[in-house]
Amino acid sequence: MRRIAEKILCGSLILLTSGCYSIGSYKLGKDQDQYAGSMIEASKRQTLSNLVRLRYADTPGFLDTTQLISGYQLQRNAFLGVASDTFPIRPNGGLAAQLQESPTFTFQPVTGDAYAHSLLRPLPPASLLPLAMGGLPIDVLLRLSVQSINLMSNNRPFSRNSGDLDATVDSHSIDFFSLAHDLRLLQAAGLLNIQLQQDPNKSGKDSENNRVFLSISSTTDPNLSLIVDKTKKQLNFSSKYERMEVVYGLGEPHPGQIRMLTRSMLSILGQIAYQIQIPDDEVSSGNTRKSIDIPGNITQKHLIDVHASHKEPDNAFVSILYDHYYYWIDRGDFESKLAFTITQMLLELSKTTLNPGAVVTIPVNK
Repeated sequence: MRRIAEKILCGSLILLTSGCYSIGSYKLGKDQDQYAGSMIEASKRQTLSNLVRLRYADTPGFLDTTQLISGYQLQRNAFLGVASDTFPIRPNGGLAAQLQESPTFTFQPVTGDAYAHSLLRPLPPASLLPLAMGGLPIDVLLRLSVQSINLMSNNRPFSRNSGDLDATVDSHSIDFFSLAHDLRLLQAAGLLNIQLQQDPNKSGKDSENNRVFLSISSTTDPNLSLIVDKTKKQLNFSSKYERMEVVYGLGEPHPGQIRMLTRSMLSILGQIAYQIQIPDDEVSSGNTRKSIDIPGNITQKHLIDVHASHKEPDNAFVSILYDHYYYWIDRGDFESKLAFTITQMLLELSKTTLNPGAVVTIPVNK
């Protein structure tokens, strides 16, 4: 009987010591995927929520996750005993283990200088155009983030009210959309080239210290050759220059330059917000105003289609609940998803490294 008790004791110790493996290495991959997915989905919901808020003339808010700490505690218990009042004598024992998880999240509201720098400062061309080098469609990128190129305006009639003095003015907006479309064709054909160059008169790694140049390669393809000639004419390419420098500004460019008036992040979000189609009863109640419909030109259609309904959507890419309505982007709408994802990238691009203001730390207990 003594040997039986010793065997049980040894077995218990083996089980206990086998539980001393590293919890962190076991949980790392799983937790990394889950937390990364949760943070991405939360960021998508925050962006859509702010778009809807702006559509209702409500105050947008931004809360960045700055720190995530996930702690684990493994508690193990074991006991072994022998019952002496029974015959034959029988040993008894038990094992118990409990794993506790205690995540803590730290959030930083975007306020003050960080708000002004991230949301009110126009995005520099040297930060925007390299995104097209990475493969993002340049037509979507320009329509989202650029107000005008030279004298061609990215006019947004849906952001106007019917009583505005300039509600019927169209400042070469058709030329802008045509240019964006042709640049996309040249990008897809590999004929559009964008180069970054460090300004020798400035130091530092900031994108504002970089100069960005655009060039268009020639081609023997007759159809593409016509687009090349047309695009160069629109951008005032000269035979004296192999490439044109893209600079921030408005109006007639200097020789060898392309003037690009970029938008701030708040302006980008505001322009998208006016595309959201609001239910009729929300307009009639005075909660918001009805947008002016875009003309039938397909090149000027909405970049992001946001749907609204009292019923929760079944197949949403991202959805939020606001004022008793669900607003969502359909998962099957690739064009809207692409434009929304580019908007998310622009938001990340606009973020600043300025010192944070208030910090909110929330421990989560299970």
